[in-house]
Amino acid sequence: MSEYTTEFSAEEQALIDKEFSRIADSTYLDHAGTTLYAESQVAAAARQLQRDVICNPHTCRATGDYVDQVRYKILDFFNTNADDYHVVFTGNASAALRLVAEHFEFSDEGNFHYSQENHTSVLGMRELVKANGIYMLTQEEIQLNDIDMNSHSSKSVNGTAVSTSSQGNSLITFSAQCNFSGYKLPLTVIEKMHEHGLQQPGKCVWNKETKQGENFAYNKNNNNNYYVCLDAASFAASSPLDLKRYRPDYVCISFYKIFGYPTGVGALLVSRRGAEVLRKRFYGGGTINYVYPHTMDHQLRDLFHQRFEDGTLPFLSIVELLEGFRTMARLVPGRSMERISRHVHGLARYCEQQLLQLKHSNGAPLVTLYNTAGYEDRSKQGGVVAFNLLTDSGGYVGFGEVACVAALHRILLRTGCFCNIGACQRYLKLCDDTMDAIYKRAGRICGDYYDLLDGQPTGAVRVSFGYMTRIEDIERLLQMLRASYLNVKPQQRLRFIEDQAEQLPQALQQRAQRLRPRLLQLAIYPVKSCAAFKITKHAGTSWPLTDQGLQYDREWMIVDMNGMALTQKRCTDLCLLQPVIVDDQLQLHFNGKDTSSFVCVPLSLCAQAENSARCRSKVCRQPIEGYDCGNDVAFWLSQQLGMEGLRLLRQSAQRSAAGAQQQQLSLVNQAQFLLVNRTSVRSLNFEEPLDETVDRFRANIIMETDVPFEELSYTRLRIGDVQFQVDGPCQRCDMICINQRTGERSPETLTTIARMQSGKMRFGIYVSRLQEETTDEQQQQFHLSCGDAIEIC
Repeated sequence: MSEYTTEFSAEEQALIDKEFSRIADSTYLDHAGTTLYAESQVAAAARQLQRDVICNPHTCRATGDYVDQVRYKILDFFNTNADDYHVVFTGNASAALRLVAEHFEFSDEGNFHYSQENHTSVLGMRELVKANGIYMLTQEEIQLNDIDMNSHSSKSVNGTAVSTSSQGNSLITFSAQCNFSGYKLPLTVIEKMHEHGLQQPGKCVWNKETKQGENFAYNKNNNNNYYVCLDAASFAASSPLDLKRYRPDYVCISFYKIFGYPTGVGALLVSRRGAEVLRKRFYGGGTINYVYPHTMDHQLRDLFHQRFEDGTLPFLSIVELLEGFRTMARLVPGRSMERISRHVHGLARYCEQQLLQLKHSNGAPLVTLYNTAGYEDRSKQGGVVAFNLLTDSGGYVGFGEVACVAALHRILLRTGCFCNIGACQRYLKLCDDTMDAIYKRAGRICGDYYDLLDGQPTGAVRVSFGYMTRIEDIERLLQMLRASYLNVKPQQRLRFIEDQAEQLPQALQQRAQRLRPRLLQLAIYPVKSCAAFKITKHAGTSWPLTDQGLQYDREWMIVDMNGMALTQKRCTDLCLLQPVIVDDQLQLHFNGKDTSSFVCVPLSLCAQAENSARCRSKVCRQPIEGYDCGNDVAFWLSQQLGMEGLRLLRQSAQRSAAGAQQQQLSLVNQAQFLLVNRTSVRSLNFEEPLDETVDRFRANIIMETDVPFEELSYTRLRIGDVQFQVDGPCQRCDMICINQRTGERSPETLTTIARMQSGKMRFGIYVSRLQEETTDEQQQQFHLSCGDAIEIC
């Protein structure tokens, strides 16, 4: 293992530290998002604004001279000159990419090829390009071009000549450095692409002929000219880009990533070759020599950059770039970007080595890393480390939780997909269906903190470094990870976050509220084996508990003419019998028939007892006593269900569960409550709406966790203020094969569960409330509320 070697002398480091004293109490590790500006840099810029009159360059020649000076400085920064490249100012790198997409001339047969691991803005180019076909290239397909192709015929000469027999112009766009992982693609592919085109076109995602991508034959003999658009926003922030050595046709830059300030200004560098195939369509102020309002006559400016810089430039921001160049040269003297590249790569390599040493007490790794080529070769890896944390059992820790912990330790890092969903897809191994599950079915959006789906990560944690990053910053990160994930139990960590949640940004406060699973929905089944009456997450919605469970849950049941309980195993239409609690009555409706017809029985047991005959039946071979609810409801039930002699019985006497606890039960089969995890249901992948599948399991308590089937390991839990013990898993019968919305049977439900549970028919868990000893003064009725936090004890 190589140790970290400092790049800067003690004097240089002291000067840098002085410039960034404002971050002494925090740790900034998001330089891939933006680097930080030096204090003297903005102070000097402010003095210039106070001293000089800098006005619209269309008015003030001095301002125009300043802007041209910046152009020359940019060209020099990238080791090129005005003979080879034009500098077009844009709002940022995204605006530069858009400019290329809007104006690139593909001709008849030209295609657009882009890398899978690209910033969102590159994907946005697909909506604007006028290409024959659009293709996605993997990292490996791009690297196929980095081989000796001397034996092949050239499509261009020295990267400049255009073939006269060409059928079109194709555009290849990729990032010099992946902003997710920090991997650097070999820029030597640029020349090979110019000369020989692409070895593999990539996956077709759209074509002009069929308007889709599947099963479209690529014309390998298209004889197109190939142009390269290099997204250098991430790369140029901490690596030298030599445009004399590597000659992409278009280079997209954001200067805030290099200097930290100013924002709102970027550039598109256009080679002489690339300029020949950019066809300007729109024109704005400053881009024309003349234009007539009464005819279509107009003439664009002679200079290339003047034709593409619509309207007034952000001239104040552009002028302030000069101070950015001067500050970097002063703080990092010599070959500044070369030294910065060595510095951030050394930090990234040290960080990677230290992260790999973090182990749980059982020896399991704390961290899984995402990179392509490791951290030994600076030409292949930049100053970025992407990772996720693992539990001691190998499960993933959500990046949103890590973001909360880091924020409370005053560590600024980045989480998610970093506007690079393709890299997320690659490194997290997300298949097409999983992508749909994350974004279409689960409703996740870019930038949110929904970090796990069925226990699998939807993004990562990223730390990235700049020239002002110190080794002490990495040590603070490591100390935070040790203290929060190796030296404390998960419940202690969650309590630490919850106790200080008000200190978090608003978006993270919302994530902190979801660290513990929540009670999503309550359902009671007033009439045994009939439909549910649901209590959902409307504000303030709660439901009282009794000694038997949820109030009114399975207090009634339908019996046949022999007094035997009627269930869906015998009559699937019971699931269409819908109970509704209204004021002091239980209404019964039958879905699918005349909805205006319903029958009522009183909720009050005393009211039911008046003039009601006592009767007996059995539930799970256990005798029960009840009240007959009368002839009116009996006639209505027989009419709706098409069965003679049906009666509605209400439980009248207490019933105890078997075993030492002697829990009081309603007319349930086994336990007071049935709990189901929505994540476990989702993992079944049934071809029906998820809510319909959840309904099949007829649970009272519906929760959602990050990991499917984790509920099977629970022994005790607390929901809100109420404690529960787990009585065991629910052994399922074929009733779950009945769709509770339609009454239709689907036998594959049970076989799917058996396959996932190695032949066992378990799904959901039985739980019972633990009775807490209270004095007479403390007697109160407990409630469960949707949204209650669930704590696993």
